Amino acid sequence: MTMNTTLRILILEDVQDDVVLIEYALRKDGIQFEAQQVDSQELFVRALHEFNPDVILSDHSLPQFNSMEALKLCRAQGLDIPFILVTGTMSEEFAVSCLKEGADDYVLKLNLTRLSSAIINAIKQKKIDAERKEAEKALQRQNKELVKINEELDKFVYSVSHNLRAPLTSVLGLVNIGRLEDGKREDSFLPLFDMMEKSIRKLDATLKEILNYSRNARGDINIEKVDLAPIIQTCLESSEFIEGYDQVKKEVFIRNEETPFYSDSHRLSVIFDDLVSNAIRYRDIRKKQSTLTIEAEITANAAHILFKDNGIGIPEELVPRIFEMFFRATEKSEGAGLGLYIVKEMTKKLGGTIQVITVFGEGTTFRLEIPNAFPGRTQSNLN
Repeated sequence: MTMNTTLRILILEDVQDDVVLIEYALRKDGIQFEAQQVDSQELFVRALHEFNPDVILSDHSLPQFNSMEALKLCRAQGLDIPFILVTGTMSEEFAVSCLKEGADDYVLKLNLTRLSSAIINAIKQKKIDAERKEAEKALQRQNKELVKINEELDKFVYSVSHNLRAPLTSVLGLVNIGRLEDGKREDSFLPLFDMMEKSIRKLDATLKEILNYSRNARGDINIEKVDLAPIIQTCLESSEFIEGYDQVKKEVFIRNEETPFYSDSHRLSVIFDDLVSNAIRYRDIRKKQSTLTIEAEITANAAHILFKDNGIGIPEELVPRIFEMFFRATEKSEGAGLGLYIVKEMTKKLGGTIQVITVFGEGTTFRLEIPNAFPGRTQSNLN
C-alpha cells in the first residue's frame, strides 16, 4: 500500500472533535483517504457492507457499543479488515487483551503521530497474511491432487500386477504339465522348460514385490492377535519351490509363546517370507551344511525376532544400501530389488526396527523388533 492510494477509512467514534483530530493527523502525513464516521452498532454494520472500508479506526467505549463488540462483528461476518484502536487511555493489560482478541494495533489519542504508520503497517500485514493463506490453500489443493494421483497410481499398479499374476500362474502350470508328459517329447526340451520356469518365476517374484509394496503403501494396519509359529511355518512351506530349499537346515525357536502378541499378520508374513527366501537363495553352496535359524522372544512390549543364516553374507561396502528401493546386491536376485525395501517399510509401518549384522563369506543376521500392539495401545505409542 502506497501513500498515493486512497484509503476508505471507517471511523467508529462518537466525539466529533476526535474525528477531526484523526483526519488532521492523517492529512498531515500525506495519507489520501475517504472517511466515514459512525457511532452505533447499526450504522457500523451497514457501513461494513456499503462503505467497504480498507481499515477501521475504533474508539474503545461508546454509549451503547464498544470496540471489542465491533471487532467480533467483523470476524463473525468473515471480514478480515485491519482494526486499530484509537482511544484516550488504555492500560497495558487491556491493550494486550485487545491484541489477543484480534485487534491489529492501538494508538492513543494523545499520540496520533504514529497513527499513519500503524495504518500502513496493518494493511501491509493483512496483505501478507492473505497471500500466505492463499499459498496455503494452493498447497492444500496440490496435496489433495497428489494424494488422488498416488491413490490412482496405487490402484493401477495393484490391478495390473494382480491381473498379470493370474496368467503367469496358468503358464507355470502348463510348463509343469509339459514336464510330466513322458514319452511325448524329447529330453532336449527339458532345459527349455527349466529356462521358461526360471523366467516365469522371476517375473512372478517381481510382480509379487510390486503388489506387496502397493498393499503396504495404501493399506491400513490390521491389528489382531497373532501366533508367530504358524506364520513362520507357512513362510517356510511357501519357500519349498526355491532352488536349494532341501539343502538348508531350518530351526525355529519361540520363547514366551504364551504371551499374547498383537500385530498385523499379513505384514509379518511378507516380512518373514522375504527373509526366509533370501536365506535360501543366498546360501553358500561351498559349505557342508547351510542353516537358517529363526528365533523369537515375545514380551509384553514387543516381539524380538532373529533370522540367522550361514550363507554368502553381504560385502561390507554394500550393507548401507541393502534397504534401498530397487537395489540388488547380486544378479541372483529374482525380483526387482524391492524385497528388503518393503521389509524395512513394513517394519516401520508397524512401528518396529530392523538391523542387519553380516560378514561376507560367513553369513547374515537380521534382527527385528516389532511392538506388541495390544488393545488400548495407540499407533503413536508404537514408535
